Amino acid sequence: MIHTVKVGETLHQISRDYRTPLSSIIQANPTINPNMLYPGQAIVIPGFPDIHTIPYTIDVSTSNRTLTLLGDGVQQKQYPIAVGRMLHETPIGNFIIINKAPNPGGPFGTMWLSLSKEHYGIHGTNDPNSIGHAVSRGCIRMHNHDVEELASIVPIGTPVLIHP
Repeated sequence: MIHTVKVGETLHQISRDYRTPLSSIIQANPTINPNMLYPGQAIVIPGFPDIHTIPYTIDVSTSNRTLTLLGDGVQQKQYPIAVGRMLHETPIGNFIIINKAPNPGGPFGTMWLSLSKEHYGIHGTNDPNSIGHAVSRGCIRMHNHDVEELASIVPIGTPVLIHP
């Protein structure tokens, strides 16, 4: 998997976002200077598949409050979601699913899909009435049966595009 460095990112934060040891990233990128990253630089993240080998993409519209699953560019499913509230907006950008955790408990419902941005994910909820609203601390909430279905379809490494 290739990560493109964004303005202000550090290799330490990239390793935290992908939950990949810094030493593994440095070993996979022997020519980079860990202290001198630049925007647009390509960094190999070991342990994740090339996104071009994954037939699925998740498209999230925070303004429409929808999550659309695309298979080979064709809409397969669309789900209602809840997004981040004021001061805790859902992050905009390109991410991947880095892991799946069934039954995380509490407000996270029955499934958690971690995004390649530390502390953010797509998850179920113990408050189904929140779906359709801007109420979370930045995560994407789904009905439990919807996030379970999504998790059963998409593999680790699936690209997630979040936009307004």
